[in-house]
Amino acid sequence: MTAVFSLLPEGVLVPSPSGAEDLSRYLARGGYAPLPAPDRLLDLIDAAGLRGRGGAGFPAAVKLRAVRDAPGPHVVVANGEEGEPGSVKDRWLLRHRPHAVLDGLRLAAAVTRAGRGCVYLSDDLAEQAVRRALAERPSDLRVDVVRTEHTYVAGEETAVVRRIDGGPALPAAKPPRPFESGVGGAPTLVANVETLARIAVMHARPDATALVAGAHLVTLSGAADAALVEVPAGTHLKVLADLCGYGRAEAVLLGGLFGGLYGEGWTDLPLDQDHLRTVGGALGCGALHFAGPDDCPLAVAVEAVAYLAAQSARQCGVCVSGTGALARTLAAVARGEAGHDAVGKLRRWSEQLPGRGACGLLDAAARIAGTLLTHFPDRIDTHRRPGCPACEGAAPEDGRRFTVPVP
Repeated sequence: MTAVFSLLPEGVLVPSPSGAEDLSRYLARGGYAPLPAPDRLLDLIDAAGLRGRGGAGFPAAVKLRAVRDAPGPHVVVANGEEGEPGSVKDRWLLRHRPHAVLDGLRLAAAVTRAGRGCVYLSDDLAEQAVRRALAERPSDLRVDVVRTEHTYVAGEETAVVRRIDGGPALPAAKPPRPFESGVGGAPTLVANVETLARIAVMHARPDATALVAGAHLVTLSGAADAALVEVPAGTHLKVLADLCGYGRAEAVLLGGLFGGLYGEGWTDLPLDQDHLRTVGGALGCGALHFAGPDDCPLAVAVEAVAYLAAQSARQCGVCVSGTGALARTLAAVARGEAGHDAVGKLRRWSEQLPGRGACGLLDAAARIAGTLLTHFPDRIDTHRRPGCPACEGAAPEDGRRFTVPVP
């Protein structure tokens, strides 16, 4: 089971009562309000400092302006394909609050002067909810629902564009970026569904823009029950851990599989993109996986990197060889079979591999290895010989440890 609740004074994207939201309930919350001045909304988004919720945390206003100012017809895409196995927020939004996502897509289209919209997803229940919402309120904007296969890389923005254009959901070389040449060659905004939903709420509640822009939907998982929680900006990880029974955790994996593995001092980390970046981490999609006293951080890293290696698009030679080498070496360390040069190799790869692939998958694998060495050097030393119960057996490549049921 996955609990869903909000820590905000009034739920923003997790309102009460919960459950799927129909059109009448959404309209009662101020949804689908007219937009007489699109540029004013853009200025509001900019002033509030809203950042994308898909993983990179890029300023939303910058992406909107880039598409708006590009020549030719424009396209807007609601990206609901969350590849991180430990994240459920996007599928939950599409299943339970589809009108908020579609309203945000409408507003983004108005700001960018786009004539076509797409909702991109892989989840059956999410697709059904979106199609019901579209039927409830037909839009002047042409909106297509595009299905893809669920993979780790299918939500990367260039993979989104390729799939909508009829190709495989695989990352493409950059440049050009989608805002320059995207769907059908048109400048395209690819926005995460949480980002769009927050734009919709900011338009409906202009008095609460700072609160709405700063809050995050985070997915918490570990040995105890999972939870999807809406939290205010700056909430410390210890607060979240205590809420869900993870207060005794010895490590936390940040940002799904993208933000790195952290040990002592993790309780003092705030849920803040800039702060996490200063300590070498990343908030990513907002998923947090806690490792308790009975978990070995090395076992967590082995499974995470093995999963990433298996999910490689196999288009970049450096990604195939790099993730494979990281996975094999970490597994050898866990089994007590690694050579004396293993730590040196892992450290060198963690420093040299980031930025060399077409997407962030290789960066994620390298960051996990690097943060493991930084925060848990003693655990590496204890695995010089076999015998760690948590590390016995081969690590599954399906991300089973990190998978969270969608509520």
